[in-house]
Amino acid sequence: MRAVVQRVAEASVTVEGRVTGAIGRGFLVLVCAMAGDTEREAEKLARKIAALRVFRDDAGKMNLALPAVGGAVLAVSQFTLAAQGMESGNRPGFSKAAPPELGQTLYEHVCLVLRSEGLHVETGVFGADMKVALVNDGPVTILFDTDMRG
Repeated sequence: MRAVVQRVAEASVTVEGRVTGAIGRGFLVLVCAMAGDTEREAEKLARKIAALRVFRDDAGKMNLALPAVGGAVLAVSQFTLAAQGMESGNRPGFSKAAPPELGQTLYEHVCLVLRSEGLHVETGVFGADMKVALVNDGPVTILFDTDMRG
């Protein structure tokens, strides 16, 4: 699975003019299930995000995780993180993304595991045309890929 995690001062997602999720301080998480991913990868990803220490402590060092700062998560499905083929062309392909049914199941599992870690999680709408607004804090942006080695 892949995810882009952005530390935000606030973020929201709107679908057809209606806000479906909004948070203050926390993480905007763009989530992509890849072909072949399982609940194991979803759990690994969610636990890494829940434990990510990128909020400043009293000494000004990025040392605190979401629970320590009372932060929340806005999770948004984002199959375009599976883009490939850009080395030789200008139009990305998405064949490495999980099929929609599996993608939705794994996206929802990530949200479930984040909640089981004690986090407040807001969401977008899987497969919808979403408008995402955010105020990036830092900026701090972290890329996760459960298939990365090392």
